[in-house]
Amino acid sequence: MTTIVGQHECKADTKGRINLPTALKNKLVPFMGDDFVIKRAVFKNCLELHPKVTFDKVMEKVMRKGGRGKQFDLFLMKFTAGLKEIPVDAETGRLQIPKNLFDFAGITKDVVLNAQHDKIEIWDKELYERVLDSMTDEAYEAMAENIFDTDE
Repeated sequence: MTTIVGQHECKADTKGRINLPTALKNKLVPFMGDDFVIKRAVFKNCLELHPKVTFDKVMEKVMRKGGRGKQFDLFLMKFTAGLKEIPVDAETGRLQIPKNLFDFAGITKDVVLNAQHDKIEIWDKELYERVLDSMTDEAYEAMAENIFDTDE
């Protein structure tokens, strides 16, 4: 899997279409022949765009670890709510965000694409900046210290 990283800004039109910036589109070239999966994020008010091949692995993990029963069924229902398989145009890098997902994420016109390893978060720019600012410097430093602890 190619690691996808970087923050990119772009615009959405009134129909929910966005054109991926060239630098990001180039990272996705290995996946352009396949569909992508777009869904609501679990912990944040944004969308996630996954190459289908990587999302299939996520679903395998969910099904393997989830077990069975009413609570799992409800979790699975919420986890996949609004999920769509969508194409990304290989030439233009354009994708169409379904209206229900566009509305869920509160996307207006200015969009931030926050690429994180194997997925791309799609944010309304104003909301992204508010969430980014919500973590205090102290909390950020403590988390970084925990992650990059040299005792390993």
